[in-house]
Parts: sequence; structure tokens; C-alpha cells
Amino acid sequence: MNRATRAAGAAFVGTTIEWYDFYVYATAAALLFDDLFFPNASSPTVALMASFATYAVGFFARPLGGIVFGHFGDRVGRKSALVVTLLMMGGATFLVGLLPTYDSIGALAPVLLVLLRFVQGLAVGGEWGGAALMAVEHAPPGRKTFYGGFAQLGNPAGALLATGAFSLMSLSGEQAMQAWGWRVPFIVSAVLVLVGLFIRLRVEESPVFEAADRTGVPIKEVFRTSWRSVLLGVGTLPVAIGGYYLLTTFLLSYATGPSVGASEQLILNGLSFASFVELVATLGIAWLGDRFGARKVAVWFLVLTALLAVPQFAVLGSGNAVLIFALLGLMRLATSGTYGPMAAILAEMFPPQVRYTGISLAYQGAGAIFGGLSPLAATALVGAYGGAAWPAVALLVGMCVLSVICLAVAPRHRDREPVPSAVTG
Repeated sequence: MNRATRAAGAAFVGTTIEWYDFYVYATAAALLFDDLFFPNASSPTVALMASFATYAVGFFARPLGGIVFGHFGDRVGRKSALVVTLLMMGGATFLVGLLPTYDSIGALAPVLLVLLRFVQGLAVGGEWGGAALMAVEHAPPGRKTFYGGFAQLGNPAGALLATGAFSLMSLSGEQAMQAWGWRVPFIVSAVLVLVGLFIRLRVEESPVFEAADRTGVPIKEVFRTSWRSVLLGVGTLPVAIGGYYLLTTFLLSYATGPSVGASEQLILNGLSFASFVELVATLGIAWLGDRFGARKVAVWFLVLTALLAVPQFAVLGSGNAVLIFALLGLMRLATSGTYGPMAAILAEMFPPQVRYTGISLAYQGAGAIFGGLSPLAATALVGAYGGAAWPAVALLVGMCVLSVICLAVAPRHRDREPVPSAVTG
């Protein structure tokens, strides 16, 4: 097995475990944490918003994780940073599974939940940038989008495992799920982390990192030379990140809530099917990125996402399982096309010596803004308009428009181009 293939495989396995941990929390926040950790809220909507607020904390921590581990990854090495992030994420997730609820320890329970979610956010803030770069920087010429797709593949794989785990545990019944079943998906994370560490420790360091100038302070150089790239990077990601959570975490709570009343089991199974669609489609979409251009492919699928927004929410109350599965699968295919090429797109927006820091700031900044706030904003807007879905639809379409504009004007860098004079001083 050559270095590129080994790096791509490690990126896939590592990000799968990291995103499994992250999505296990997201699923529990949508279905259970309002009752388990906020039982004294003034209304069900307020309890759900409080649950989503703890979920958002992880996103707000992600930019800090991007700065800390971006610096570490640009100065010490991509591989070392990725080992630390995997241990942090796995440890925090395991401890959530052991956490007493509000009924046991009162207000301390949500405080500890927020603290562990913050650690999760720090870890995933440093994870994605390093995993994406290990895959892209080991890739042969002309295959960077495809190899970068392996890092993106961890997202649907982790989501599939997370929703599948909760779907399986829900078979035990609502009472068992509330009492102990929700803990199981968190606790098994410890086993996955051991597997991930074994694979990740066997990968060589990135050759681009080894050849890069590492004399500067990455965060300082990013803001001196590449601050426009950071802002444009954030602007390319609303749908790839925020749209995803709007169409999973928010959609799950909306579809199973009083406005729609769909079966929880049906929507969980539908989301598991959608994650499988993304898992199958991601590498094909990444191949298209190398064939036709990563940015062009992303724009195609942004347009498709906007076109599917209305029918996606319209079918949720139909009770027709085939129709619901079909739209969830089509929409996930569309959003996969906006996410799959992003490792390569963001990597080329920054020079190698500040790339880990730069793409982590862009990706995690978008996560804090669009990923953390989208479910919360959609819940508040839909609640303000009597349960109507059109505010969520408008939010998603607006994200698509912003992404297209930023993709059109984002810069490009080549790995072997001359280092800008501002960086070398």
C-alpha cells in the first residue's frame, strides 16, 4: 500500500470516528437531551432550544481548536495533531455516556454537558483540517479532489453509524431509551478510538509539510497574508456545513415534533438511508471534481440543493415512507456535492506553510456560524411562524446563494509556488 492510499485510508477512519462522536451528540440533542438535562424549561420549544444551545457550544469551540491545532499542525506536524484530537474527542464522548442527568445532580448536569461538548468542539476543530491535508498533500497530481474525498467520506460514515446506533437502541422502547439506551452509543466510542489510533499512528507525515517553511507563527501569517481567504472560505461553506445540520439535526426535531408528527423511527431510518447515499456518492463526486473542476461541481450541487428545499420539507408530513426516503436521499446527494470537493477547494486557497491553520479557521469558523446556529435559528423562526417550514427553506436557499458567490471569487494556490514575501519577511 503506497503512502497516498495509506494516508487516505487513515483520513477516512479517523474522521469517521470523530464525526461519529460529534453526531451521536447531535442526535441525542435533537431527541433526548431537552428532557434529560432541561426538564424545568418553560415550554417544550424552550427546552429544545436549550438542548440545541449546548449542541452549538461545540461549534463555537471549533475555531479555537482550529487555531490551537492548526498552529501545532503547521509547526510540529499534521500527524501528531491528529493523534491528540482523536484522544480528546473519544474521551469527551465516553464521559458524556457516563454523565448523570438533571434528575440525579440538578443544574450541575447541564454544566458538565456543556463542558464536555466544548472539549468535543476543540477536538473536531483541529481534526478536519489535518485529516483533509494528510489526504490532499499525499495525493498524486490531478487526483487531489478524489483523495481529499476520503476525509469527507468520514462525515457520512460517522453520521450513518450515529443515526444507526440510535435507531437500533430505539428498538428497546422509549422508556429504556430514556433510562439507559441513549448512553450506549456514547460509551462504545472508546472502542472506536482505539481502532483509529492504531491506524493513524502507522501513517507517514505529509510530504508537503516536510518541505514547507515553518519559521513563522502560522496564525499571525494567516491574518497578515490570507485573511481574505479565511473569510471567503467561511462563505463557501454555509451549505456544506450549516445546510447539513439544518437537514439532519433540525429536520429530525421538526419532522417528529407537533407541527408534523412523523414517526421518530421513520425519520431516523430515513436519515440513516441518506447517510448511506452520501457514503456511496462522495468519492464519485470527488472524481467529478478532478474531471470537471471541484468548484464547478460544487456550484452544480448548490443549485440542486436550492431546488430541492421546498419538496424536502413538504413530504415530511405525508406519511409516505418511500417519498420521504427518496427526498432525504436526493437532498443528501445534493449536499454531498457541496461537501465532497471542499477539502481540495479549501486546501488550494492557502499556501502550504499556513494551510492547516488557514483551512481550520475557515472550516471551523463556518461551523460556529452556520453549523452551530442553523438548527437554533431554524427552530426559533419556525416556532415564531406557527410551525410553518418556509423560514427554514428560505434560510437554506440563502446559504446556497452565498456559497456560489464566494466560490466564484476565492483564490487558488499551488503547492510549489514561490512563498509570498509577506510570509518570509
